[in-house]
Amino acid sequence: MKPHTLSAFDRDLESISLNVLTMGGHVEAAIMNAARALESRDEDLAAQVVQGDKVIDAAEEEINNQVVRLLALRQPHADDLRAAVAVMKMAGELERLGDYAKNMGKRVPVLITAPMIEGAAGALRRQARLVGQMLKDMLDAFARRDAELARDVISRDVEVDDMTNALFREFITHMMEDPRNITPCLHYIFIAKNIERMGDLVTHGAEQVIFVTEGRHAELREKGHSTATIAAPKE
Repeated sequence: MKPHTLSAFDRDLESISLNVLTMGGHVEAAIMNAARALESRDEDLAAQVVQGDKVIDAAEEEINNQVVRLLALRQPHADDLRAAVAVMKMAGELERLGDYAKNMGKRVPVLITAPMIEGAAGALRRQARLVGQMLKDMLDAFARRDAELARDVISRDVEVDDMTNALFREFITHMMEDPRNITPCLHYIFIAKNIERMGDLVTHGAEQVIFVTEGRHAELREKGHSTATIAAPKE
């Protein structure tokens, strides 16, 4: 590849990567706002999260279009092709994270009218905050091509899994104690499972960082204990 063509590819890819980081910022805000709306029972903030998902969806579509144009115009070699495809995959992971945040926001109006489960929303916000910090660090690792930070992000997913398991046990206990708790606790269980899935998506993004940086797939990561007995609904 000629030097001027290579530099043009790098310049175009950097521009697309900046768009991914901007999209990631929107997703991070959506996750934290959805969790805050849940804890404070703020229906207006929840509605903003749901409405804001359109911006995230549009960002993914634009990034995908940019990558397709880049591949068509620059015809990159293997390493550059890997980087371009990773950027597209990253945008896809972020879009799915946005969907989970939107789903959390949609549940807020229902939970406002349901019996309150003491401490439940606060615990879910702490779980979401952990995932939000993982996402922030994953985006930093992507921006800096920092494989070690990406590995650190991956290692933290075990904590998210374990927190999910603890929440499941707590919510099931509430349901057994009082049938009136069944409806809100089921919603909380689905939210906890969705936040766990957010952690998985963030680790997938971190794995892409390692793949782009080192040209090899990340090592198999440890997982927390399974929550397989209860399935969350499809988005």
